[in-house]
Amino acid sequence: MGIVESKENLRRIIWNLLEERRVARYPLPCYGRIPNFEGSKQAAARLTYTEEWRRSSTILANPDYAQKPVRENALKQGKIVVMATPRLRSGFIIVDPSRIGGGESYASTIKGAFKLGFIVDKPPKPDLIVTGCVAVDREFNRLGKGGGYGDREISLARSLYGYIPVATTIHDLQLVDKIPIEEHDVKVDIVATPTKLLYRYRFR
Repeated sequence: MGIVESKENLRRIIWNLLEERRVARYPLPCYGRIPNFEGSKQAAARLTYTEEWRRSSTILANPDYAQKPVRENALKQGKIVVMATPRLRSGFIIVDPSRIGGGESYASTIKGAFKLGFIVDKPPKPDLIVTGCVAVDREFNRLGKGGGYGDREISLARSLYGYIPVATTIHDLQLVDKIPIEEHDVKVDIVATPTKLLYRYRFR
């Protein structure tokens, strides 16, 4: 089995596992998606404990539902959220918490971000990138849903501004021993689950 086929097989294993254990959450089914999961709010809260989160003023976040609590927390804490539009069709949306009138929950959705934010071709410099994952392994390799958009968003930001730490929030069941990797694949630096924080290394 080649790398591409092995990746797709692992995605299906994770999607099946989350469904079978009844921890997958809306939108369902989770197949073909960055899966939303039970405990996503707890994982998002755990991410706020990190130094990288606390010192950030601008966060580049993926638009998937699993990371909605991350985006909402950022806006509630006065951080600017930069959200990639779905499939990067329209560039990036900037959501400024000072311009949304207290509507952080709505503004953290794709629909709300389009209404309350404004679109730019390239993102401003983020202090932290939050990406969605189907799985993460012990070497902090990430597995996306297969479109390559997460890697493109990270690579674009780093090509413009240099190295920026990357975090993700996942369910503990999405932690795996080994993910097949290709040359273009990007690692994550921080993993927050409902029960733990994992660091690839500490930033100073």
